Amino acid sequence: MEAAESETNAGPDKNGEETRKPSPNEPPAEGLKDEGKEQAEEKKEGKAKENPETEQQADEGETAKAEGEAEKLHREKEQLEQQIDELKRELEEKDNRYLRLYADFENYKRRTRNEIEAIKKYQAQDLIADLLPAIDNFERALKSEAKSDDAKNILKGIEMVYRGMMEALAKAGVKPIEAVGQAFDPRYHHAVMQEKSEDHPSNVVLEEFQKGYMLKDRVIRPSMVKVSE
Repeated sequence: MEAAESETNAGPDKNGEETRKPSPNEPPAEGLKDEGKEQAEEKKEGKAKENPETEQQADEGETAKAEGEAEKLHREKEQLEQQIDELKRELEEKDNRYLRLYADFENYKRRTRNEIEAIKKYQAQDLIADLLPAIDNFERALKSEAKSDDAKNILKGIEMVYRGMMEALAKAGVKPIEAVGQAFDPRYHHAVMQEKSEDHPSNVVLEEFQKGYMLKDRVIRPSMVKVSE
């Protein structure tokens, strides 16, 4: 009986090689393959049909995750915007501070420059103010009358010295203030008397008692005068 089965299952082919014949109970190989594929697909579809809630939960989880990432990015954006605003405010404050410091420094330079120019311009003021009483004495002496020849010679010498001093003062920027016949100006005139005058209107300088002087544009001493009422 074993020999019969051997004859049924195997035998040489035309080339002398043995071939295996399928058993009557064994299904074809291709049929098995197709059947396995169909079963896998049916199994997959079955799982998909059996677990719709699982897929929905997975989708909801992905959506929640995406929303969480979006919210995180939004918070980070707000934080960055706040930092940018703070940096802008700090920069603006520093700019304003710099502008104030720059303005203060420019004012300081201008004041210093003006002070230096004023010192140069009026550096002889104290010396001139000390010389004015001597000049007043020279002018009083020149108004006196000389009767003798010696007195006349002395007056000539005094006049020469006086002229030399006035020329030196003029070179330094000193000039006398005009008074008699001018309208009274408290910036340049110091009124010590008032007198009615039919020949002059009110507030006109009638007489000068002491000459006033200016150094360039600054009054060193105002003129002492008598003014009409």
